[in-house]
Amino acid sequence: MVGVTESWQDDYLHILNPSITERLGCIRHALFDFDGTISTLRQGWEEAMIPVMLEAICGSHPVTPEIEQEVREYVDRSTGILTIEQMRWLVDAVRRHGLAGEPLTAAQYKQIYLDRLLVTVSRRVERVARGETSPSDAMITGAEEFLRALYARGVTLYLASGTDHPYVVREASVLKIDHYFAGGIYGALDATEANNKERIIQRILDEHRLSGRELLVVGDGPVEIREAVARGAIALGMATDEVARSGWNHHKVRRLTSAGADLLAPDFSRVDVLLDILFDRGNSPVGERHARSSA
Repeated sequence: MVGVTESWQDDYLHILNPSITERLGCIRHALFDFDGTISTLRQGWEEAMIPVMLEAICGSHPVTPEIEQEVREYVDRSTGILTIEQMRWLVDAVRRHGLAGEPLTAAQYKQIYLDRLLVTVSRRVERVARGETSPSDAMITGAEEFLRALYARGVTLYLASGTDHPYVVREASVLKIDHYFAGGIYGALDATEANNKERIIQRILDEHRLSGRELLVVGDGPVEIREAVARGAIALGMATDEVARSGWNHHKVRRLTSAGADLLAPDFSRVDVLLDILFDRGNSPVGERHARSSA
């Protein structure tokens, strides 16, 4: 068993909440964020969104350091929420600053953002779909192995994202991991908030009558981590350098620490360590099973 007396373990696993070790070993369900947690297909999305917001707020006026800081801080703390919600914030910010006239609608701003982002993302997706890039090279190191290991233990897996639902379904399929998520894949739906992470987490707990310790939430954004902690779930923050697909991103470390993560890891490269910690009170209560082929 991996020792838990040290806060850092070989600089791999950071235990932020030492008392969490008393609650481990009972996980039956696990909810994963997608972008930046599993997939790197949308790596760099922030640098597409931030210019859209700055242009909308400032119009023909020069961007001030204060406005840029405001936008960057908002994008950082809103990582993980529905894109349309971020665009609603933008509508309010345009009105509040009063530099660019009457704002567009949230849906219009979202379309401008997606038009820019998808130039890069679509190329990445198509390279994987054509076999020019392997799925593993478009995911955080060890992600598929970790999903497979949880699935083999009988843990019911869910995928939730602030990215629009059709894109999440398509990208999970291209990465050949969609079959692991027997609990469902939930992307954003602009017409309803039914698929936001707060509601999904609560729904899992309610429908399966779970205690918090039976649900693991894994993500790189503060939204899913805060919602997990608020409901007593186990919160595993993934503070990954998305460009390298592994190793620590210390900005994410600070962000996830502030959000209240119980545990932090830089990637999934040491599946054995993660499983030993998460299930260190014995075998999975729902038993072993063989993972289905991803073919």
